[in-house]
Amino acid sequence: MWIYEHKDWPNFTWDQESLAQSLITVRHKQGRLLGRMEGLGFDLKQEAFLSTLTIDVLTSSAIEGEALNPEEVRSSIARRLGLDIGERIPAGRDVEGIVELMLDATQNFQKPLTAKRLFDWHAALFPTGRSGMHKITVGAWRSEAAEPMQVVSGPMGREKIHFEAPSAVKINKEMKQFLNGLESDQKIDPVLKTGIAHLWFVTIHPFEDGNGRIARAIADMMLARADGVKDRFYSMSARIEAERKNYYTELERQQRSDTDITPWLTWFLACLERAIDGADEILAEVLYKAEFWRFVNKKPVNGRQRLVLNKMLSDFKGHMNTSKYAKLAKCSNDTALRDIRDLMGSGAFVRNTGGGRSTSYRLAKTEELK
Repeated sequence: MWIYEHKDWPNFTWDQESLAQSLITVRHKQGRLLGRMEGLGFDLKQEAFLSTLTIDVLTSSAIEGEALNPEEVRSSIARRLGLDIGERIPAGRDVEGIVELMLDATQNFQKPLTAKRLFDWHAALFPTGRSGMHKITVGAWRSEAAEPMQVVSGPMGREKIHFEAPSAVKINKEMKQFLNGLESDQKIDPVLKTGIAHLWFVTIHPFEDGNGRIARAIADMMLARADGVKDRFYSMSARIEAERKNYYTELERQQRSDTDITPWLTWFLACLERAIDGADEILAEVLYKAEFWRFVNKKPVNGRQRLVLNKMLSDFKGHMNTSKYAKLAKCSNDTALRDIRDLMGSGAFVRNTGGGRSTSYRLAKTEELK
């Protein structure tokens, strides 16, 4: 018996007393984080927001098994927000669609969520009208032709059904209830409302595909309402991606239970707290970049060096060597070596142990920027 088959659906209940301390802790940490961000100054705050939203888009897609190019995502977000990040690269339609969706959810968080707005989000996710090689209904609720709408795992012939969504004939009614409930003036804490909305939406599963990404966009919109600001400095999607197995376990457990959703909200609040704690990593990275450029700019660098340093400060994997530098900067190995020696002389680069063909370099750590 699925949760939506219970007679009380969708009149959710929960034990307010058992959730009180977790909610207080989350609210306290939200306030402290926003206070710290306000003290950063405009440029650093914008960089933190850009980093957070980039991570949010990348991880929300990764949960669905879709790997996006980090540089394309960052460039697309920066262009739409009018942020100067130096060189920008073109982004594919898959990147542009999810970025457009997430920015509408967060930048326009105060706008009511309507069926039309959800249809627009869905159309942005699937601009070709296809999910992979399969043609799907886009910008509309799923049809009866797509039934049964199931979440399954395992090899063909031995599939395990984790969840089966309500019939398509019920979607219109279910979504009207959902949207009315979301926008109503019930005296429910916005953070709790975020957890309820996430469970409610993924349980209805109104689209043929993209339900997970849209559910997480709704969560970001609701958390922006809870924070009262459009800038995001922590990523719930990144935390869910890191705890994917537990997320699906808790979701399935609640969807197989009744409308008392205390267990789900308990897990959701704990996961959200860990997401807020994770903002420290993003903030540390942003502060390091600012300190690094303050140090480097004491002695101007050329365009090739700036390009390579920016790459190493973003999503570069491993260490730098002469051939990698030459490839990134589109120059000869001799020019690359001169640039590297210049960066070592200024203190921006540090040579790793080892020599000969294995000679490599890394960026100076904060304590080495002297």
